[in-house]
Amino acid sequence: MTHKAVAKLRDWLFEPVPKGRIAAFRTLVYVFVALDVVFFSAWIKSHGDLPGNLYQPLVVGEVLPLPTPTPLVVGTIYWALIPLSLAAATGRAHRLLGWSVFVLYLEYMIVAMSYGKIDHDRFGLLVALAVLPAAGRARHGDKELTEAGGWALRLTQIGVVCTYFLSSLAKLRFGGLEWLTGATLTRAFIRRGTVLAHWLLGIPGFTTASQIGIVGFELLSPLVFVVKPKVRAAVVAGFYAFHLVTFCLITISFVPHQVAMACFLPLEKVTPVRWTRRLLRRPEPDGSAEQAREEVTEATGDVHQGAADGLDHLGR
Repeated sequence: MTHKAVAKLRDWLFEPVPKGRIAAFRTLVYVFVALDVVFFSAWIKSHGDLPGNLYQPLVVGEVLPLPTPTPLVVGTIYWALIPLSLAAATGRAHRLLGWSVFVLYLEYMIVAMSYGKIDHDRFGLLVALAVLPAAGRARHGDKELTEAGGWALRLTQIGVVCTYFLSSLAKLRFGGLEWLTGATLTRAFIRRGTVLAHWLLGIPGFTTASQIGIVGFELLSPLVFVVKPKVRAAVVAGFYAFHLVTFCLITISFVPHQVAMACFLPLEKVTPVRWTRRLLRRPEPDGSAEQAREEVTEATGDVHQGAADGLDHLGR
């Protein structure tokens, strides 16, 4: 690569963003981790009760000396993640708390995905957790630009887009062109489809056209990086709409992925801390202000009346 190309790549990777965007994204991600552990992924905790011989760790679990899940191991991660992630959401001690949450959540996902089923909706979120500790200090509403924060968001964006692009490659690699023309969605609609999905099954060629559209959409997802800002906003809205339709048809939720996808949004405009402070500082309505206005009005009237009397006296 030429020096000019390297400079352009660096400018793209480290494109500055407002610190307020980092603060808002950080709060969103870490609050979601706590909610995910307690609500969305509560089923992971039960893996500690499974027999050890069922544990087939992912490659990272084989490379690292990670323990076999037990009630003690899984319970420790569970109860540590909740307070640590909520503390990290405040932005305090962002490196120490951020790295702690990333390591624990990564291990929690290894426990979750080492029993035969691997979800790909956590990749972008894990990238976000890995880079946020290096994003630097940030406060809600802060308009100062930061390259470190821009780098963190850019890598998260790449992780989000890779989730789509690599998913399409996996479909074509393992399913071949038959994935496009086969009965993939038909089977999904029959097995776990909603009323809307069952109705759509009656439309000839709908599932085949949808499968072609899904793969095409995933293969073209990297274009979000090269389109104009207004078009990019529309593309990101399309990403969210895609997952909404998916949930309405087959009730598959990609909430972790959608949380990570918020890295594309101008979150610096969302300032809950400032809103709360303004609400708490707002004075209670009482009669003192009204009384003060009445006193000012009376005093002004007296001045005008005095001036009129003086002019009348001079006229005489």
